[in-house]
Amino acid sequence: MSDSTALPQEMIRFADLAGRKPHHFTLEPDAAGRDAVAGALGIRGVRKLRLSGDLRPMGRQDWHLNAQLGATVVQDCVVTLEPVSTRIDEPVERTYSADFQDPAGTEVEMPEDDATEPLPDTLDLGRVMIEALALALPTYPRAPGAQTGEAVFTEPGTTPLRDEDLRPFAGLAGLRDALDKDAGDED
Repeated sequence: MSDSTALPQEMIRFADLAGRKPHHFTLEPDAAGRDAVAGALGIRGVRKLRLSGDLRPMGRQDWHLNAQLGATVVQDCVVTLEPVSTRIDEPVERTYSADFQDPAGTEVEMPEDDATEPLPDTLDLGRVMIEALALALPTYPRAPGAQTGEAVFTEPGTTPLRDEDLRPFAGLAGLRDALDKDAGDED
């Protein structure tokens, strides 16, 4: 794991922002910051990383973050463990509400608007960037041409069950061919 002090940070105090004008920002970590992000996310590397956008006031107390995340990441292929580079371009939107109410109870239904959060005193844009990148990473990166192959297991003396045998329409092709042959014999 990486040193969390090297993680990129840009702290924004909402009380210090002008209440009627948008606050523009660009966060582009240096090599050490990108290495710290890669370590925090458990991936091989982050070649490029940028979060650019603005915070706009909404009413008297609420704020809306609208940004674009751009990154080039390197992950291990899930099949071959070879490095796989992926370009990520994702919009990032959050609404920070002063009147946000945490749902109470043992069973809570998820709201449709999952981009609304409580208004903090201070917002760390570095954390927003890392969270957005973590959500945008490919779950199962694959190198071009990587195939998983077929594993066949069975008891001795038993015919193995293969992937092709489990396909729901695999037997229909043979049936179609047999019907076509029978129709050809009648002519």
